[in-house]
Amino acid sequence: MRTKLLYILLCVVWFASIVKAEANSSLLIDPNIPTEPNQAKAAIITCTGLIDDGLFSSIKRRANSAIEMGATYIILEIETYGGLVKSADDISKFLILDLSKRARTVAYVNTEAISAGAMISVSCQDIIMRANTTIGDCAPIQMGGETMADVEREKMESFIRAVFERAAQANNYPEPLLKAMVSRHIKVWRVKNLETDKYEFFEDKNLPTNINAFDINRKELIDNENEILTLTARKANEYGIARAVVNDVNEAIAFLAKRDNVKFAAEKIKIEPNWSEQLVRMLNHPTVSGILFMVGMLAVYMELKTPGIGLPGLVALVCFGILFGSRFLTGMATWWEIAVFTIGVALLAVEIFILPGFGVAGVVGILFILISIFAILVPNRPDELPWPKPDLDNTQWNLLSDSALSFTLGFIGFVVLAYLLSKFLPKTTFLRNLILAPAQGGAKLYADVTTAPESDSALAVGMTGEAITTLRPSGKAKFGDAIADVVAQGDYIQKDKAVKIVFIQGNRVVVRETT
Repeated sequence: MRTKLLYILLCVVWFASIVKAEANSSLLIDPNIPTEPNQAKAAIITCTGLIDDGLFSSIKRRANSAIEMGATYIILEIETYGGLVKSADDISKFLILDLSKRARTVAYVNTEAISAGAMISVSCQDIIMRANTTIGDCAPIQMGGETMADVEREKMESFIRAVFERAAQANNYPEPLLKAMVSRHIKVWRVKNLETDKYEFFEDKNLPTNINAFDINRKELIDNENEILTLTARKANEYGIARAVVNDVNEAIAFLAKRDNVKFAAEKIKIEPNWSEQLVRMLNHPTVSGILFMVGMLAVYMELKTPGIGLPGLVALVCFGILFGSRFLTGMATWWEIAVFTIGVALLAVEIFILPGFGVAGVVGILFILISIFAILVPNRPDELPWPKPDLDNTQWNLLSDSALSFTLGFIGFVVLAYLLSKFLPKTTFLRNLILAPAQGGAKLYADVTTAPESDSALAVGMTGEAITTLRPSGKAKFGDAIADVVAQGDYIQKDKAVKIVFIQGNRVVVRETT
C-alpha cells in the first residue's frame, strides 16, 4: 500500500514539472526575433571656451535641468583648449560621482578637447569624436612657460594623473594612455593578448614577460618618454579611448542608439548657458575688465572734482561692483579680496572727506585697493596667496598677463581722459558744472564759469566771501556777484564757511577761513 502511494506521488510530481516546463517555455523569447528598443532622451550641453568655476556651475545647473526634463543621456559637446585645474576637477567629480548615477554621460568632441578639456572628456562614460578632431596634452606648465623643477612637476602631475586614473577605472579607458597625456616620462606599448586576441596597453615598467600569453616580439611603441600624448580622432578610436568617430552629433546619437538598443526621442534637447551665465563670463573678459576699471577710475576722479556726492560716484560704485562681483561668481575673486578693496575705499574716503591733508589713511587705502585689484587677476582659493601657480596650459599666468595688460591700458586711458576732462570740460556748456573750472585771468576773475551774472568788480587780497563748495583744498567761493575757483590755506574748509582772500598769484586765488 505504501509503495503504491509513493508511486502515485512521484507521478504527480513528474506531471507537475512537465506542466511547469511547458508554461515557462511559452514565456521564452526567440533570440532570432529582435527585442523592442527602450525609449531614451538625449540632452546636449555645450562645454566651450575657458574652463572655470563659472562653467562648472553652468554645467551642473544645465545637467540637473536636463534630468528633470527626462533626459537619460547627457551629451557634453566639447570645444575647449583647457582652463583651471580646480574647475576641471570639480566637473570631473560631478560627472563620475553624481551625474553618471542618474544618466549616461557622453563627451562629444566637436573640435578639440585639450588639457582640462581632455580631463572632462575622459570623465564621461563614453567619448565620441568628430572626424579630424584631437584630444590630449594635459601636462602642467610653469607660469611664463619656464621649466619646472622635477619635484614641483611631479607634485603637480601626480594629482592630475590621479584624476585621469580615476576616470580610466570608472569608464573603462586604457589607463596607461590617459597617464601618458599628463606625464612626459611615461613610455607606453601596445601588446596583443594571444588568449583574447585583443590589444592591451602597458607602461614600459609593466611590460608582460609571458611569451605564451602575449606577443612580446611584435609589441608597438605608442608613446615614448619624450612626448605628451595627443591623439587624433582616428587614433583615439583605434586605441579604445573614443568609442566611435562620426561626422556630426546626429551620427553620434545614432551610434548610441544602435549600440545600446535604444530609441531616442525625435526631438533632442540642447541646453545652452542662460543669459546671466554668458553675461558674467563676458564681463570677465580682460578687455571688458579694463574698460570697467578705466570708467570706474574716471568716475572717481570726476566725483572728487565735483561738490557733494552725485552721479559719478554712483557710476564708480557700479563699475567696481561689476568688476569684483563678476569675478566672485566665477571663482576668480574671494571674499577677502572684496573686503580688502572695500576697506581701501573706506580709508580713502575718510582721508578725503574727514581728515585734513593726505596722510597714512590715504596711502594705506590706495595700497589696499591696488592689492585687491591685483589679487582678483589670479584665480585662487581663499586659503591660497594670489599668485599664479603651475597649471594646465599655463592658464593662470595667461589670465594674469592678459588682465594686467588690459588694466594697464585702462589706467593709461583714464589718465588721458582725465586730462581732457580737466582741460576742455570747463569750456563746454553741457558739462560745465561737472568739473571745477580753473581760475580765469590773473588778478581779475569774473563769473563766466557759472550762471551768476558777470561783474566788473575785481577780486583783491582782503576781500571776504563764502565757500559755496567744500574746499579740499580746492573748490569754489563767491565774492559778491563773482564766483571763482579758490584754494584753501590749511587744506580743508567746509561749505558755507566765510573765507578771506589771502593772496592772488597768477590765476591762483588762496583763501583762509574767517569768522
